[in-house]
Amino acid sequence: MIILGIETSCDETSAAVLDNQNILSNVISSQIKVHEAYGGVVPELASRHHLNNIGWVLSEALARAGVQVNQIEGIGATYGPGLVGSLLVGLNTAKAMSFALKVPFVGVNHLEAHLHSVFLEHPAAELPMLSVIASGGHTSLYYIQSKDEYRLLGETRDDAVGEAFDKVAKLLGLGYPGGPIIDRLADKQASNSPGFTKANFGEDTYDFSYSGIKTAVLHHVRKNRIQPYPGSGESSNEIIEICKSFQTVAIQMLMDPLRKAASRLSPHSISFSGGVACNSFLRLKAFEWGAMQNVPVYFPSLILSTDNAAMIAAVAHHKLSRGQRDTMLLNAEPNLRY
Repeated sequence: MIILGIETSCDETSAAVLDNQNILSNVISSQIKVHEAYGGVVPELASRHHLNNIGWVLSEALARAGVQVNQIEGIGATYGPGLVGSLLVGLNTAKAMSFALKVPFVGVNHLEAHLHSVFLEHPAAELPMLSVIASGGHTSLYYIQSKDEYRLLGETRDDAVGEAFDKVAKLLGLGYPGGPIIDRLADKQASNSPGFTKANFGEDTYDFSYSGIKTAVLHHVRKNRIQPYPGSGESSNEIIEICKSFQTVAIQMLMDPLRKAASRLSPHSISFSGGVACNSFLRLKAFEWGAMQNVPVYFPSLILSTDNAAMIAAVAHHKLSRGQRDTMLLNAEPNLRY
């Protein structure tokens, strides 16, 4: 079954073609240059650029896959969660193509797609699995019993981890997106760590929280009169120290609920997805911990960790092959949960 996937939940316009679970193409058009001047995604600008980009992104995905439009046998598109204007661009495009081509259409939950992304490259990963979604909009821990059965164990009570990275980078004048910049600077030498503390909710919850450490960085910068560094190039030793300390604690807070859940549920494997799954320090610490626990840890490749349409097409194939269909009445759900 040849499936077309469309992803426009935030600021990436993406289309992908899968033949069953084999990726034939996965085209992503980023809007980083559009939003970097604002230090974050501007919803109105994002939706306008999706409108401008969706046509050529679809054409490029089909061309790279070597597939004609009349060979598509099913279409899937993200219908939530995300920015409502952005979601509507991809969703309505998918519904229009489904109607014109007379092929089935299914809406895909963006969070479910992240959970599925690891199976595109690691189909033999054993279940049950504990899976962390860590991105600019989401920080959640799931227990995956089967590819149709997920249980939310914990989520952030305030900011997402990726949002905290971006806001700390903006505070320090480092540029956007902040995650890759902080990851790079934190790898440099630093001697006097500010020693930020992590949030701790006790042993009876698997939730996360990032507003506290973000505020702690703000107070540290103001108290010590640290001047924001212009641009994302080389930085001062003070800025490097903040980046290193912030990243260390932020990743510890991402791992702590996972460790607690693993000790109680004894999963057969662990996985991470979302943009923060690209973080090199997270990957290092996760693999080290997995080796100590003798539990395999899986990360998607970098392109499949961030928002992409291949993961949308993968879930669409899974649903369509089981007879699931959606109608033209399906609407965008910006606050959709999973």
